[in-house]
Amino acid sequence: MPRMNMIEAINSALNVALAQSPDVTILGEDVGYFGGVFRATAGLQKRHGKTRVFDTPITECGIIGVAVGMAAYGLRPVPEIQFADYIYPALDQLVSEAARLRYRSAGEFPMPITVRSPFGGGIFGGQTHSQSPEGVFTHVAGLKTVIPSNPYDAKGLLLAAIADNDPVIFFEPKRIYNGPFDGHYDTPTVPWAKVDDATAEVPEGHYTVPLGKARVVREGGDVTLLAYGTMVHVAGTAVAESGVDGEIIDLRTLIPLDIETIKASVKKTGRCVIVHEATRTGGFGAELSALVQERCFYHLEAPVQRVTGFDTPYPHSLEWAYFPGPVRIKRALDAVMKD
Repeated sequence: MPRMNMIEAINSALNVALAQSPDVTILGEDVGYFGGVFRATAGLQKRHGKTRVFDTPITECGIIGVAVGMAAYGLRPVPEIQFADYIYPALDQLVSEAARLRYRSAGEFPMPITVRSPFGGGIFGGQTHSQSPEGVFTHVAGLKTVIPSNPYDAKGLLLAAIADNDPVIFFEPKRIYNGPFDGHYDTPTVPWAKVDDATAEVPEGHYTVPLGKARVVREGGDVTLLAYGTMVHVAGTAVAESGVDGEIIDLRTLIPLDIETIKASVKKTGRCVIVHEATRTGGFGAELSALVQERCFYHLEAPVQRVTGFDTPYPHSLEWAYFPGPVRIKRALDAVMKD
């Protein structure tokens, strides 16, 4: 079985999907000849042709608008928004059209769109190339939101998303595109240091990871940590350094959410810490906290803790202070273990 990093796994998923179905089409800025700014679509136009993988003008609302029309006519478009920060001009198409059409047509028109986009910080991208807007999309009924944390899941989830008849927002954490790291952000050199193998075993052919099913990354009995994307790795570092027997759950999909796995874990541990990179107010962690409180109240031994980004525009010069690193997570672990 070959080893791939996340970029290679995503590329493999797209190649498999294009080969399996003539209805699958990839469109976006620089996705064709150039192969994407992060090279996720490299070589696909050469293999599958310019009508299957094609470049678009720089117009996010146009990219998604075209994809909506393609999906309504029976295709399975996979539009790429080059950075998640640029997705806001397409919100009207996503919220008012893509998310509503299947409901509005009483199921007559499915909307099989998978919108891929790199998101999050950790690459010195500054405030307009580092945002984590997943909470915007989890609020919209009719959209599914998927965020992988490793190459194997990235390929399997992407193939499942492309096969799904509902619109899926597929956010790819660009901080871990090329492999894992030790979870620390203390110096400018650490985020680029390769401290572990940057690849994972990924099957070459078709397979899927089901949407709506979380993964227990590490079993534990003291506290449940809920995370997704890059923060799964940071949570792992914090648990390893804290000495707390933490159970780490990689949500994988935010909508649909695997609430049963969350409930089972929190009822076992009696404590919960939620970690995400997005800003705190209105972040998805607030929804998770409410769900845990509603369903596990009588099992909780301490208040639910959230470790998140700050309520500021993304600070380029203070990137590693903004990231929820192991130090902040360990403080939250200390707080829940003291109660």
